[in-house]
Amino acid sequence: MIILAATPIGNLGDASPRLVAALEAATVIAAEDTRTAQRLLQALGIENRPKLLALHDHNERQRAAELVARARDEDLLVLSDAGMPTVSDPGYALVAQAAADGVTVTAIPGPSAVVTALAVAGLPTDRFTFEGFLPRKAGDRRRALDALTAEPRTMVFFEAPSRLGETLAAMVDAFGAARPAAVCRELTKLHEEVVRGGLGELAAWAGDGVRGEIVVVVGGAAALTVSTDDALAQVQALVASGTRLKDAAAEVAAQTGLRSRDLYQAALAAR
Repeated sequence: MIILAATPIGNLGDASPRLVAALEAATVIAAEDTRTAQRLLQALGIENRPKLLALHDHNERQRAAELVARARDEDLLVLSDAGMPTVSDPGYALVAQAAADGVTVTAIPGPSAVVTALAVAGLPTDRFTFEGFLPRKAGDRRRALDALTAEPRTMVFFEAPSRLGETLAAMVDAFGAARPAAVCRELTKLHEEVVRGGLGELAAWAGDGVRGEIVVVVGGAAALTVSTDDALAQVQALVASGTRLKDAAAEVAAQTGLRSRDLYQAALAAR
């Protein structure tokens, strides 16, 4: 069978007894990075020396059939660098191939940056959506965020520390500066930090640069309570009081669940 094994996202103490036992017994491991897997074996004091095979974003589709065939004869343990394989990590194509070929897939559950961040963010947890990494190009990122402006569920994103500032600024444009959010940094590690506030506050906080592994949790849109005409009137009133049109559209969008871009264009057309 194929065994998807969740590994610690930071604190080695989170390695489960099942994970340790599986590592001790494994004859072959498909790892996102074989060097990281080797370090994990050493850090956990695993004396077993299984065969390590690379399974990453650039070779997974090519290797999936080969590895599934291998799993017919011996258990194949699958590791990502941290957390559960397949969740913004390699493994999906392998599991899809296994399902198509009738090979059993099971999992050793464990640490998850998504659920950990959601739990500590202080935002609603009854319904949520995981959005992974946003596109790197500004235009693609803007379109992805625009599509989420009316999303009522709490949203969880991964982001690189080098792009956090610009991503939060883009979220301000799409969701409004007041939308509640949390930046969760270095979860389960020594310098773990959770910073909560409106997106505008968080964008200002991240402006000087942030280090470490990052998860961003953003509150969902409020239920629509006003018509587009009423919302446009709110935008026009803010502009008349001296607020920039772009900022006014973003603020009213955050309050009403309407799209910031739609309000902006409507205000321009009404001039």
